[in-house]
Amino acid sequence: MRSLALIPSLLMSSAALADIPSVATDITPVHGLVSMVMGDLGTPTLLVEPGASPHGYALRPSQAAALQDADAVFWIGHDLTPWLDGPLDSLASRAVVVELLDAEGAVVHQFREDAVFAPDEHDEHDEHDEHDEHESDVQALDDHDEHGHDDHEDAHEGHAHDGADPHAWLDPENAVVWLAAIAETLSGLDPENADTYRANAEEAQAEITALNTEIATRLAPVSTRSFVVFHDAFQYFEHRFDLSGAGAISMSDASSPSAARIAEIWDAVAEQDVVCVFSEPQFNPGLVATIAGISGLNTGVIDPLGTTLEPGAGFYPALLLDIANSVETCLSGQ
Repeated sequence: MRSLALIPSLLMSSAALADIPSVATDITPVHGLVSMVMGDLGTPTLLVEPGASPHGYALRPSQAAALQDADAVFWIGHDLTPWLDGPLDSLASRAVVVELLDAEGAVVHQFREDAVFAPDEHDEHDEHDEHDEHESDVQALDDHDEHGHDDHEDAHEGHAHDGADPHAWLDPENAVVWLAAIAETLSGLDPENADTYRANAEEAQAEITALNTEIATRLAPVSTRSFVVFHDAFQYFEHRFDLSGAGAISMSDASSPSAARIAEIWDAVAEQDVVCVFSEPQFNPGLVATIAGISGLNTGVIDPLGTTLEPGAGFYPALLLDIANSVETCLSGQ
């Protein structure tokens, strides 16, 4: 009889769980932030699996089903995952869709179009001489290009690389703004648990704000030391922590650097006293290693998507710390 007495409470518990919104997210950093807000109430579905490129992706049947069942979808936006536009329209038509780049209060930077971020002020004669002197080195760097350079790269770089830079999750202040937006959206869908969503968001905001201060303190001693990245995905982190990025070897993670672009990076290495070159784990490090080897620079690895980190509520703080550790180590020469 005691077990029968538990049936009403179990049914009430099941009904309460059934009212929790079904949530889908695009990339792991967003999944982590939503997980922090949902807490023990539920787990969001991750659409882009760790290690996959967010710029082009084919949904698995289970992910398409989750999108179709979603009450809410949180994504960075079209600039990061343009392929998701169609599935959102066709599968998630009944869901509340929140594009985080459009959230009120979010900091959004425009793409940087040039290989070298700082103004190039050396005279043309010196530039020409330096290019001649290192022509064989530039060719060597081309030979290490993991993508296999062809004329498509030059055509690609001829197009304007403008618009909003979507890597906005790398500014922790944006995460603080987004946590509030996530909590308010979920509270609107699930008023009974609104206090929990808001309390979870406030706790997460406090954690990230404290981490922001900690990272700023740690990176301040190396903030004036210049570095080069594989592709330009880190300007939000650079701006937030006042770091001195000098340039990007590749325009994007989907293109190969041309000989002209590599020559610009070579000049920047010499002129801006670059001390470190960062690669990313999903790319062959041969090109980065060659640039660093020729120039005698430190090398490091930074991953904007944290592909080796465990998804979930602890992901976003771990991502910030992982990037901060890599930056501090490489710039300090440890």
